[in-house]
Amino acid sequence: MSTPSPFRSEATRSRYLAAYDGWSQKWPGPSDTRLVQTSYGATFVRGSGPADASPLVLLPGAGATSLMWAPNVAALAVHHRVWAVDSIADYGRSEPTRPVLTAKDFVIWLDELTSVLSPGRPFGLAGVSYGAWISAQYALAHPERLSALALIAPAGTVMPLGLGFILRAVSCALPSPWFTRRFMSWLANDLAARKDETSRLLLEERVEQGYLALRSYKARRLVEPSVLSDEQLRALPSRTLFLVGENERIFSAPAALERLRRVAPGIEAELIAEAGHDVTLVQAERVSARLMSLFEEKPSGVTSPPA
Repeated sequence: MSTPSPFRSEATRSRYLAAYDGWSQKWPGPSDTRLVQTSYGATFVRGSGPADASPLVLLPGAGATSLMWAPNVAALAVHHRVWAVDSIADYGRSEPTRPVLTAKDFVIWLDELTSVLSPGRPFGLAGVSYGAWISAQYALAHPERLSALALIAPAGTVMPLGLGFILRAVSCALPSPWFTRRFMSWLANDLAARKDETSRLLLEERVEQGYLALRSYKARRLVEPSVLSDEQLRALPSRTLFLVGENERIFSAPAALERLRRVAPGIEAELIAEAGHDVTLVQAERVSARLMSLFEEKPSGVTSPPA
């Protein structure tokens, strides 16, 4: 029996994928794409950087695709083989054949995917928002596979989602350009507050992508992102970085930092000024530099050979 398509119709599928391919033209620098077969379906990934460099896997937030990493990938791909992923349970060019119903499903899927992308070799893992929650779940299950972990504005994980975000996200589920623009402008408040043409076009592009996806895909329900216990936070890899903008919308940034300092001081936590949930966009250079520092650092116990 064939798995039902996630799209509303063949016409909406064609329209969305044509637009997606157009957006892909803005991906910086050379890249190649591939579909990786997993037990949950074929996962679409785009690779950038030297083929033999240390691997780095990037997961997008909910309602986003691999393309959300475009502002950061050029810097990260200088010294890494970067794999930006379209989640198997979200928008993009991945082709699901089996539903993802639990956090364990995400862990199995990501392990199958990364076993192909980085066979027998540790890799860096970075996620934004929902992708950061998936990354944390994977790190708890397979810490031995990671060289380092970056959690950027993670949904759940450290703090529960705020009521304001939940109410706005529910209203945004309606395929209305007004609701989509209202939600995106609220969520990416620092970007929306900028008056330059580049920022305006960047926000409009996000609105266009979100609205077209809502019109093209059937309604779906994502696995609810959970908050980790104190013990789970302490069990994350020793080289874990937590990044959050000072104006974060989906949870309280100060409360998250205070919790990490109190229960998991081994996690390196950093507050980024003049940014919110749009931190990878409005502070792209700073985020990229911070990630490069994390993933290029040698694990503890590893020393350079004598000169």
